[in-house]
Amino acid sequence: MKKLLLLALAFVVGQAYGQTADSVAQAPATTKKWFESFAIRGYMQARYNRLLETNPDLSCEQCDRSWGNNGGFSLRRVRLILYGQLHERAYFYLQHDFASAPSGSTTVNFGQLRDAYLDLGLDKVNRFRLRIGQSKVPYGFENMQSSQNRLPLDRNDALNSALSNERDLGVMFYWAPTAVRQRFSRLVKDGLKGSGDYGVLGVGVFNGQTSNRPELNNERHVVARLSYPLVVGQQIIEPALQAYSGQYAVAKDQLSAGVKHRPDMNYLDQRVAATFVLYPQPFGVQAEYNAGRGPEFNPQTDSIETQPLHGGYVMLNYRLQYQQQQFYPFLRLQYYDGGKKHERDARSYTVREAELGVEWQPFSSFELVTMYTLSSRRFEDFQRPSNRQRGGLLRLQAQVNF
Repeated sequence: MKKLLLLALAFVVGQAYGQTADSVAQAPATTKKWFESFAIRGYMQARYNRLLETNPDLSCEQCDRSWGNNGGFSLRRVRLILYGQLHERAYFYLQHDFASAPSGSTTVNFGQLRDAYLDLGLDKVNRFRLRIGQSKVPYGFENMQSSQNRLPLDRNDALNSALSNERDLGVMFYWAPTAVRQRFSRLVKDGLKGSGDYGVLGVGVFNGQTSNRPELNNERHVVARLSYPLVVGQQIIEPALQAYSGQYAVAKDQLSAGVKHRPDMNYLDQRVAATFVLYPQPFGVQAEYNAGRGPEFNPQTDSIETQPLHGGYVMLNYRLQYQQQQFYPFLRLQYYDGGKKHERDARSYTVREAELGVEWQPFSSFELVTMYTLSSRRFEDFQRPSNRQRGGLLRLQAQVNF
């Protein structure tokens, strides 16, 4: 009876619109709507850095602003990601962070854009892609590796000093065979701490002022990266080479009153880096080193000058699986001597640091990292022309993935 009533209703409606009940019943299924083609995911990190602290004046602005004096419990990241394949050749990705704070501000935990880009496939299987918008610049394995997957709580100073928040506005071209793209994906999904799919070859043009900063000159940065995950017996290794070049414009709001600088405030910004990764099966090694030139404060002349920079890190790690649980003990040693162009007065740094920790995953949606940091940092600008801090601290992070 219910079926007959539905057919009768369909017949009446069909007659009203010039259709028959038979045509309504045999109409093809509607195609998937655009809002059915995307998904939502994200993660949240809560931290505490003050345990066993020996020097409250030891801090790292780019690493974690809750380091040191007046630091407490903090939300390091609260990421919400929308993404989807809208067409076989069109993919979009939007990511906001709701635990951001602008430099010099006491306001915390407001929303700020991280990624907003379109991947446009140039062939049917997307071996060739154009990435248009704000996205990660393909420079450095750890820079491109998501903080959701990285073992140490913060990225290394040496390569991360190249790009604040690892991102910028521009256009990137990526190429990788289908089999290699699948391998990049598995290295993340299988818990091997991969960097994600940034192609075998990546070439791009970007503003060069780092993410969420306006363009300040008519110069564009260019970047190129070559990387390939090789299967060697039961192991996977990934060597890579990358480089970028451009002119960086120091912004007025990054300058102390009285500091000397070039009249046009433009400085050469060039780097080259090498990467080697042995994925943890179960023992792993990760190492990167970069060298170049960039703006750096000189405390001897009270001026920002183009100076050489260099540094890198090596990390040893191990993957231990027990039933459904996973443990990742790690040791990272890092060194950096150079400037940080996006900090006040292109702050000058010399960093020597050792980090020993373990990540525990009792189940896939929760992670706990315990890490002890022993650090020596010289970080000097016009307001603090002589500033070297040493100390140690125990750091904790709880992460939920959804």
